[in-house]
Parts: sequence; C-alpha cells; structure tokens
Amino acid sequence: MPFLDNLVHDILGLPAWLVYLVVGVLVFLEDAIFVGFILPGETVAILGGVAASLGHVHYTAILAIVIVGAILGDTVGFEIGKHFGPRVMALRPLRRHRSRLGKAQDLLARRGGVAVFLGRWTAFFRAVMPALAGMSGMRYPTFLVWNAAGGIAWGATVVTIGYVAGNSYARVEKWLGRGVAAIVALVIIVGLVVWSVRRRRNEAREDRTATSAGPAESVAGDRDAKGS
Repeated sequence: MPFLDNLVHDILGLPAWLVYLVVGVLVFLEDAIFVGFILPGETVAILGGVAASLGHVHYTAILAIVIVGAILGDTVGFEIGKHFGPRVMALRPLRRHRSRLGKAQDLLARRGGVAVFLGRWTAFFRAVMPALAGMSGMRYPTFLVWNAAGGIAWGATVVTIGYVAGNSYARVEKWLGRGVAAIVALVIIVGLVVWSVRRRRNEAREDRTATSAGPAESVAGDRDAKGS
C-alpha cells in the first residue's frame, strides 16, 4: 500500500515548527473566535501527541503549547464576551444554537467557575463558555483559576491520548509492516471524523427539535389561556 503508507508518513512527518505552529494556533483560535465550530481543538491536539510519539516533535513542548494555547484562547474569548457579548451572541452561527447556549448559560449560572472547567470537555461549550463567562460579569481572577485548571487537565489528557495512539501505531508498524500500520491509522482517523460528524448532527438535531418545540408550546399555552 505505497499510497497509504506515503500519505500517513507525509502527514506525521511535517516539520516540527509547522506542527507546533498549527497545533498552537488552532487550539488558541478555537476558544478565542469560535473556530471550534469548524475544527475541534482536541483533534489537532491529539495529532500533536501522535507526532510526539513518533519523534517528530517533543512531547513536553507540544503539551506546553496546547495548554498555553487553551488558556490564552479562553482569556481572549472571556474579554470578547465581556466587551462585545451581545453582539457576538447575535451572530448567525450562534443564533442557530440558542437551545445549547441556554444550557451553557444555565450551567454557568448554577456552577459558576466550575462550569468553565466542565465546559472545557465539550466541543460546543469549550468554544462559547469563555465568552459567556465574560458576559456574566464573572471576575477575571475567578475565571483564570478555573480556566487554567481546565486547560491543564484537558491539554494533558488529549495530548497523552494522541501520544499513546501514536505508540500503538509504531508497534503495529514494527510487527505487521508499514502498509498495515497505514491502514490502521487511516481507520482510526476516519473513525474520529465519523464520530465527530455524527456528534455534530445529533447536536444540530437537538437544536432543531428544541426550536420547533418552542413555538408549539407557546401556541398551546395561548389556547389554554383563551379556553380559561
């Protein structure tokens, strides 16, 4: 399988500086300007861990870049929400997720800083929670503590997952050959993509259901009021 073999090794053989740059920038932008709607940050962070396991980058360096990018991205998102919150929430991509935004705001109101930590583990919440925290009037020192805790825990988890997966790839390559290892890697990548697409479709379906249920409940309420 020369094509598959070359494809995998081309992807994982990018220059170290480019891997560092791409991973750091995308993790940062996910929370700063909602890039997470397009490409979840954990995807590139996991790939960074894979690259580290194969010796293309240093594990500690990619781990530090992911953690710093996550914390700084959340901080920018917090400031955007603090100063431009209503305008940001009025953007079309966010208007389509009103029900999920409502859930995020409810979680923030009930749990405070803990919601910032918990939001780090869900793609949608990770993208919007910093801005919502800024809008809510949360004090920045409180936000920073929970943001740093979430960034460190999340970054260590996803990069390590990629590192372990990369070691598995290397073992398969050693035992069964590079062609089989390439197929295994592609199957894993396709599986992650399918899982991500399905998750987003399910979330979008929930949004549509909640949106359509809203007007229906309102009409029913009006009928009850007239009947009484």
